[in-house]
Amino acid sequence: MYGGNWFNQGRNGFGQSPYNSAPQVFPDTFEQPIVSPTREFVRTNIYNTYVPRIHPSHTTTVNRHMIHNQHFFPHTESVVNECFETNTICGMPQHGCGSSRKRRL
Repeated sequence: MYGGNWFNQGRNGFGQSPYNSAPQVFPDTFEQPIVSPTREFVRTNIYNTYVPRIHPSHTTTVNRHMIHNQHFFPHTESVVNECFETNTICGMPQHGCGSSRKRRL
């Protein structure tokens, strides 16, 4: 490749060192100034004013007396034991069999 292998190529690509010359120094020149937009700074002054704001309130205490009526309905109970007896008379011709008479004891 143009005078050497690709491992040994110089900066200009042809296997040679670049040619360096002394820099040329020109006289200084001055441009018109470029002015940036003005930055704004804010200084804050704080004046404290206190205004009393009154918020009245009132509490009423109610004492409530509750009467709780309790109603009772007592009930008694009694037991009556009853016993009934029947008598059937059989064998007497005048009354016949099967007539009965109930009696409460």
